[in-house]
Amino acid sequence: MLKLYDTLTGVKRNFIPQEKGKVKIYTCGPTVYDYPHIGNFTAYIYADILRRYLEYLGYEVRHIVNITDVGHLTDDDIGQADSGQDKMLKAALREKKTPLEIANFYTNSFFEDVEKLNIKKASYYPRATSHIQQMIKIIQGLIDKGLAYEKNGNVFYDVKKFSAYGKLSKKKLDDLKVGARLEEHPDKKNPYDFALWLKAPKKHLLKWESPWSLGYPGWHIECSAMSMEYLGETLDIHTGGEDHIFPHHENEIAQSEGFTGKPFSNFWLHNRFLLVDGAKMSKSKGNFYRLADILEKGYQAVDFRLLVISSHYRSTSNFTWDAMDQAKKNRKRLQRFIEKLKEVENSEVDSKAEINLDNYQKRIDGAMNDDLNTPLALSILFELVSEINKKISLGEFSSKEASATINFWNKINSIFGLVFETTKKNIPADVLTLAKQRQEARENKNFKKADIIRAEIEAKGFLIEDSKNGQKLKKI
Repeated sequence: MLKLYDTLTGVKRNFIPQEKGKVKIYTCGPTVYDYPHIGNFTAYIYADILRRYLEYLGYEVRHIVNITDVGHLTDDDIGQADSGQDKMLKAALREKKTPLEIANFYTNSFFEDVEKLNIKKASYYPRATSHIQQMIKIIQGLIDKGLAYEKNGNVFYDVKKFSAYGKLSKKKLDDLKVGARLEEHPDKKNPYDFALWLKAPKKHLLKWESPWSLGYPGWHIECSAMSMEYLGETLDIHTGGEDHIFPHHENEIAQSEGFTGKPFSNFWLHNRFLLVDGAKMSKSKGNFYRLADILEKGYQAVDFRLLVISSHYRSTSNFTWDAMDQAKKNRKRLQRFIEKLKEVENSEVDSKAEINLDNYQKRIDGAMNDDLNTPLALSILFELVSEINKKISLGEFSSKEASATINFWNKINSIFGLVFETTKKNIPADVLTLAKQRQEARENKNFKKADIIRAEIEAKGFLIEDSKNGQKLKKI
């Protein structure tokens, strides 16, 4: 049975969905004010692995990923993340575009990278600006219940009124009073209260009518509104990066449970940070990378995906170019393995050798059932690769076994989501001519000449391999 580590309870628990055979997942999506970086995509890749494995187990998954296009303020690393300038407006001023143009451009960029990384499209990507009325409804409900208050057109959640506040992050109000950097706002009763709605300045570009003011929503209320709109009052699983535990997810719980009186999510899964050269990613440190930066250096998107899932989602992973080189080598090893299997499948090799694929599947399933242990699952897969490669080299692997192994790979890879680029580079005409001459030399048993031609082909950047099905040229 699948066990998942729940941040809320702090233990691994058996995963049982609310509705048999169906799973509802919500993932905090991008704020579309700039290009997403590789740290952002680490969280989305892990969420994708979760979804893929649930579908591998036979569940029907409804996965919602929001698009934040308003309300996410620049001081999201301070206190309750409801101070500073709206990130969308800052980007609009920076690029001299409208907030809508900014949102559309960077949303499209996000989807382009999602496709390159083979992250399955969510069931729906709701935009915050399209769900203002749902947010207003929840805010009014919280005011009516005495959990929120309005002053001068601003509405804040009264944290003291929600007794369970801090249960996800394990933070106590006393600790917040003393230790946290909490922003001051003249309309707050307490500095640790957080904004549900803010009155907009006159020149603010993003604002809506509400019972309290012409204004805009706080960042936290958006996810409560959109998750409940598409998944109901209680989620099966909520995912996100560890930086979202406080204040964002803590505040989601307070809002949602305060409004409905029901548990907001039965499981909370948080991935650890992706470090770069052992340090937190930062533009000022020069270690801030996008997927485009990786591709420009000659790597494939799948290389980064492989690097990510080679670490457990609850372990801090470290991005280095050496690690990318290793991921590239691992990808090439898998890619060549599949190519060899197809060659054997199309041959007439007959052997009594047998591979216990069922045992490998049980071991991989066991690793994944233990809180999505992708590094262990991958190591088991590479054990299989080594065993089969050895048998192929000895001529002890049949075409029938190769076909069964390809089917096994397709099934297991539905979890990993590794897609290899198969575009073949054009082979120059002079190389093809040399290959033909070498083949003729071999047929005439002039092996010395064939070896000389092989060296000429290699000097031009190509390897030539011999098989029962003829010669194969491969770019070095």
